[in-house]
Amino acid sequence: MPIIIAISVVAGIGVVAGALLTTASKVMHVPVDETAEKLRECLPGANCGACGYAGCDGYAAALAGKSESATNLCVPGGDTVSREISAILDLPVLDVVEQVAAVHCRGRVGTVRQKMTYQGINTCRAAKLSYSGEYSCADGCLGYGDCAAVCPNNAICVADGVARVMHERCTGCGMCARTCPNGIIHLHADTITCIIDCSNHSRGADVVKTCTAGCIGCRKCERECPVDAIIIKENLPFIDYEKCVGCGHCKSVCVRKCIRFADFRGELTRSY
Repeated sequence: MPIIIAISVVAGIGVVAGALLTTASKVMHVPVDETAEKLRECLPGANCGACGYAGCDGYAAALAGKSESATNLCVPGGDTVSREISAILDLPVLDVVEQVAAVHCRGRVGTVRQKMTYQGINTCRAAKLSYSGEYSCADGCLGYGDCAAVCPNNAICVADGVARVMHERCTGCGMCARTCPNGIIHLHADTITCIIDCSNHSRGADVVKTCTAGCIGCRKCERECPVDAIIIKENLPFIDYEKCVGCGHCKSVCVRKCIRFADFRGELTRSY
């Protein structure tokens, strides 16, 4: 008899709990937006934030909500995803400007002076907090690979103490750029042909003391660019890619070999 009573009590509790859960599921039911679900299936799932939203779910919800969001904001997905989104929403297909990441530093081991031996957590962020790392250039690559750790495509490696991007794998999600504590990784349209391989804003005399590969701001590239596409800002050249024609003259006159030309859609054409 006690066993039967116990079983009856447990069964009764189960029936009551089931009824309460059923009622709650109906009362608190959130309608599913089928359009948002279809859009979410199109997106790559990197949740990188390159579109400006909090992950792929946020972008899909914004598109389904008929907001002002463009259909070509998913850089990792490229034109394929843009076409699929446009087909679902019955909108014109917009071209995606594919982007790639580039590390603006070439101060690898042997070119930059080591000021101390760092013994701590092997991350760039931790080293940055400890006197800006072990190398004398406070603006260069710290070399502990925080960018490589967050890259979802294994497109970054650390070689000779400096991070390098394998552009044939890079999808332009920008996670590495947001992770780098020194801000030396930038996203560029993959149609560009050259970058400045330095991020040191110090004066030339100070750069010479810290790194044999650093830009000294001599302005020779600025003066000799035939289309005025280079300007010196804070002792460092900046390239106006709307003007640049990729002639390569700046690279040939750079006394420190700080200008790198490459096919940023694929394998690097090394200039050092």
